[in-house]
Amino acid sequence: MTAVRESRRRSGPTVARGSTRPTSRDVARVAGVSQAAVSLVMGDKWRGRVSETTAERVRRAAHDLGYRPNLAARNLRLGRTRTVLLVVPALTTEFFAGVYTGAARVAAEHGFGVVLYPSPEGIGPARDPFASAQAALDGVIASSMAADALTAIRGDQLPLVMLDSDPESSTGTATVNLDIADGVRQVADHLLALGHRRFLHLAADVASWTFEVRARELAARLDTVPGTELRTTRAPISIEDARTATEAALTVPGPRPTALVCDDDKLAAGAYKALRRLGLRIPEDLSVTGLDDLALATAIDPELTTVRLDAELFGERGMRALLDVLDGRAPQGGDIPVQLIVRGSTAPPR
Repeated sequence: MTAVRESRRRSGPTVARGSTRPTSRDVARVAGVSQAAVSLVMGDKWRGRVSETTAERVRRAAHDLGYRPNLAARNLRLGRTRTVLLVVPALTTEFFAGVYTGAARVAAEHGFGVVLYPSPEGIGPARDPFASAQAALDGVIASSMAADALTAIRGDQLPLVMLDSDPESSTGTATVNLDIADGVRQVADHLLALGHRRFLHLAADVASWTFEVRARELAARLDTVPGTELRTTRAPISIEDARTATEAALTVPGPRPTALVCDDDKLAAGAYKALRRLGLRIPEDLSVTGLDDLALATAIDPELTTVRLDAELFGERGMRALLDVLDGRAPQGGDIPVQLIVRGSTAPPR
């Protein structure tokens, strides 16, 4: 009998007889706590209710037993699916892939899953992936550029966090923004310091708050410096459309701009093609800037001066804001800082 007891002690905690999988009751017995304490710890709601030592004891017992909470039962009890929808305009740029990566990482830490819902440009909202979004989801994170898709799935009737959205008129419960205005000011200040005074703005032909901010801030900053000129041409966010728009803008009569400010790195790549077709050199004849700092920015020659946007942090902040909304807390405030990355595409004008 003594040998049997010793064998059991060495083999570690055991599950109650007849059980097919360890339960919270088994964890409570091994840890020497109540089932309520186990529920608090495994649900990550123990802080201020049980001690750190007790929480660690519960986690150790759960690990030794191989215990995993029954998420389906808990979700049914709480009335949650622990599923979040991330709505983006398209999957054609790595930026939104980064947003998804950041959001999914934070979601996984809290036992949530993220479903990605693209609303491709030129096609309109994709079909509703759920019979009823309100029944299948706990909340939505959406880019303002894909806001039209929310109506199709009634996602605007769920807890909603908007990305790249005007906080004054957003339909979301919370908004999370990159400091795009500061990024544009950094670009303008860089070019002004180099001596540029004639500017061409290659603006994204997309009806979105974030692109309105870029146009407004660029014009406002240049207006503060006497002798500056600003022209604007628009193009959809594609390399060929940007090439066509740039060629047209640079072949009109009058003094040629010395600096080309692009709303997006893809637009800048199209501008590169246009300038080469026109026999113009970068940066000798025309300085070019972008905004995003995609991998494309270092693949073109010369490498592109652009504004680095931390897409993964953007996604993380969006997911954390939605978790705060779901738990009745106030989300973190303040825009996410951005950074100008100076490379070979900018220089003083000749």
